[in-house]
Amino acid sequence: MLGWFQILMPQEERFFDHFNRHAAIIAEGADALEAMLSGRLAVLDGCRKVMDFENDADAVTREVLKLTRRSFITPFDRADIKDLILTLDDSIDQMKKTCKAISLFEVASFEPQMAAISEVIVETAKHTVEAVALLGDLRKQAARVNAVTETIIKLEESADEIHNQGIKALFLKHRGGNAMEYIVGAEIFDHLEKVMDRFEDVANSISAIVIELG
Repeated sequence: MLGWFQILMPQEERFFDHFNRHAAIIAEGADALEAMLSGRLAVLDGCRKVMDFENDADAVTREVLKLTRRSFITPFDRADIKDLILTLDDSIDQMKKTCKAISLFEVASFEPQMAAISEVIVETAKHTVEAVALLGDLRKQAARVNAVTETIIKLEESADEIHNQGIKALFLKHRGGNAMEYIVGAEIFDHLEKVMDRFEDVANSISAIVIELG
């Protein structure tokens, strides 16, 4: 009887704990990715760390989805909860895909613009942690949440510019040489750009919750 009573009780705090934990894991994954692309961490070690963090994030995602199914009361609409946790998970999943491409093509060194994008990814992850932390008091913090999500979108735009500069530099570097090196480099740039796209999806998901509760 007590078990059923607990299931019917509000579960807001547990949801927010899971959201915050997931965002923290994303930030750790971003740090590992940046350390690898900047040369401060060996490629194999960097990829292993990112993949381990992605596994941890998957576990949190499963907990949120299970809690959503079992909870009688949720802090906001179930569809919004699912969208938020899945878009959060997509961001670190894309980091994992980046590492898979690096491992597959045995990339041992990285273009400076790749490292620059990874720095933007780290900064964006920190803003994501802040935005997610504010969800627990969203009605009072709506203005701040909107400001943070706008910053995330601007960071995505700046990453796009670095991406374009990197592709151009990569083309100039290899246009008279090894075409495969250009293809592989472009693939890595594409994955990094998609990481930032996924962060933009998170920002949009959070903005939708703000509108829903407004």
